[in-house]
Amino acid sequence: MNNTLYDMIFKRKSFHLFRNIGNEKITEDELKDIECEFTKLNPLIKDIKVKLKIVKDSSCKRGQEYCILFYSEKKDNYLQNIGYIGEQLDLYLVSKNIGTLWFGIGKVEEKELDGLDFVIMMAISKVDSPNKFRKDMYKSKRKELKEIWKGDKYLDIGNIVRFAPSACNTQPWFVEASDNLLKVYRYRNINKRGIMPKKMVVYYNQIDIGIFLCFLELCMNKNNMSYEREIYIETDHDNELNLLAVYTLSNCKDS
Repeated sequence: MNNTLYDMIFKRKSFHLFRNIGNEKITEDELKDIECEFTKLNPLIKDIKVKLKIVKDSSCKRGQEYCILFYSEKKDNYLQNIGYIGEQLDLYLVSKNIGTLWFGIGKVEEKELDGLDFVIMMAISKVDSPNKFRKDMYKSKRKELKEIWKGDKYLDIGNIVRFAPSACNTQPWFVEASDNLLKVYRYRNINKRGIMPKKMVVYYNQIDIGIFLCFLELCMNKNNMSYEREIYIETDHDNELNLLAVYTLSNCKDS
């Protein structure tokens, strides 16, 4: 993973409306660069085919210039994989002063692309100043660390990854932390879902967990933590806690 993306965690914000961002436009060269960068991103699951398509118009009416459409094979953990890859692209775009918005309920005309199914879209627009991005991440409304992090290890990492974006700010992650293990769960919490239809909570929250893992690994890499990752397949989405990933840490000191 491109570890230079770590600093973009603190700059990134969701542009729910693309207003007062200046008159700069994303250039054709930048569009080509986005497509090229996508091919370099690390997947969470290596054998899942994914594709990207950038379109000028879509049903996401937020004032965006373009929407990035993500397509994927439907295999185990394909949603987590799209979240993991897409968040890398999200942070890369932020490094180029391109504002972003994960837009879960957007509709597209092209449901399939080269045999792959549409998963989710991301709205994007050029922003004329880095000052229009987030100035203080810690002022964002998120769950308290104690709500998503069990144990007294690696708390400074936990205090960063809890700011990962999620659908309707549901924040469906829970981590058990010990000296040499980090266990990451998707927490089934359907009470807080905003405008999201109840039946779609599981769908989008699986994408959210992929986003969270991207944040987590960037933080671990920043702290020079060595680890092995094991990904699990969720077998019952009705469980209160669904184990997705276990990180076995080696030669790590409590950060």
